[in-house]
Amino acid sequence: MYIHRVIEKSIKEKLRTKKRIIILYGARQTGKTTLANALIKESRYKTLKINGDLPEYTELFSTPDLASLRGMVSNYELLFIDEAQKLPNIDKILKIFHDEFPDLKVLVTGSSSLDLSSRVTEPLTGRKIEYLLFPFAFEEIKSDNPIENKSLVSEMMVYGSYPEVITEKNYQEKQEIILEISRSYLFKDLLSLAKIRYPHKLIRLTRLLAYQTGNTVSVHELSQSLSLNHETIENYLDLLEKTFVIFRLPPFESNMRKTLKKQNKIFFYDLGIRNALIEDFRPVRDRNDTGQLWENFIILERRKLLYNHRILFSHFFWRTYDGAEIDLVEKKGTELLAKEIKFSKARRSPPNSWKAEHPEVPFHSVTYNNFQDFLLKI
Repeated sequence: MYIHRVIEKSIKEKLRTKKRIIILYGARQTGKTTLANALIKESRYKTLKINGDLPEYTELFSTPDLASLRGMVSNYELLFIDEAQKLPNIDKILKIFHDEFPDLKVLVTGSSSLDLSSRVTEPLTGRKIEYLLFPFAFEEIKSDNPIENKSLVSEMMVYGSYPEVITEKNYQEKQEIILEISRSYLFKDLLSLAKIRYPHKLIRLTRLLAYQTGNTVSVHELSQSLSLNHETIENYLDLLEKTFVIFRLPPFESNMRKTLKKQNKIFFYDLGIRNALIEDFRPVRDRNDTGQLWENFIILERRKLLYNHRILFSHFFWRTYDGAEIDLVEKKGTELLAKEIKFSKARRSPPNSWKAEHPEVPFHSVTYNNFQDFLLKI
């Protein structure tokens, strides 16, 4: 059964009304091709599909000319290029399609922003609209039953929300699927995307980050642990972020001198991947890292909600040297809100030092008993 994605509506509207190339990014196995095919089927545009993995297109794109491209797309309304980052000259060719064929709609997918984005950013300035497809969001797979949703969230905290994992009901099968995604993506595809000088250390780094989920991470400490210089650690973190493995949460810089300002927190785009890295798929009730999983889950799902609805936002954490802390500070325009994220015990008011500086900012605790509104309402 096909599960609709929130960003479908926006992409459909942009294809219909905008003369821009639509680029759909996302990690492998998040459902980009499935979503694209659903859009094509529903739109009923006469579509030419190109798979970047096929050698005949590699040859064609290696030495492109306007006449051959015109012959290829003639009589088509929509061009769909899957795995576009694998094709040579994709930046120049997309620019030609946009500039020379104004009536042609173009939809492109790419498995990472590392290859494709760096190649098309300048040539396609003003010519593209980008979307990121996450693994399933809670909003996309929730039921109307709050009790069932609690059970669903517990599973997402352990096995993540990749489409193949979500649609599989057997827990052992879920585990095997996410282990395979982790091994094939992290330990093969990821290492092939860039010239990694110390691949075994990149793998060790991802495991160290998995254990430190939700904690502030010191580049200096990682450098010492892995015997790598600071620049290499930063490059590896950047690589993991651009390939949608991790994201960084920066500190909120208030006016207080006692506020931490340098170290970021690290979270994972999928908790199944995180748990695969440490080989721990125990149920939530049996774990000693439930707090870490819960914080990652809530911040990640909130990011999905806002991003999928195309809401501009920034997320931060706030912490002082004396230990006062706000888990999530959300900024939308000039509006701020503060959230404490605790699995069970709710807190009624923020730390006094935060309240003294930001008395007008709404504060609430997000727990296992009240999370649904925060993950469903913008």
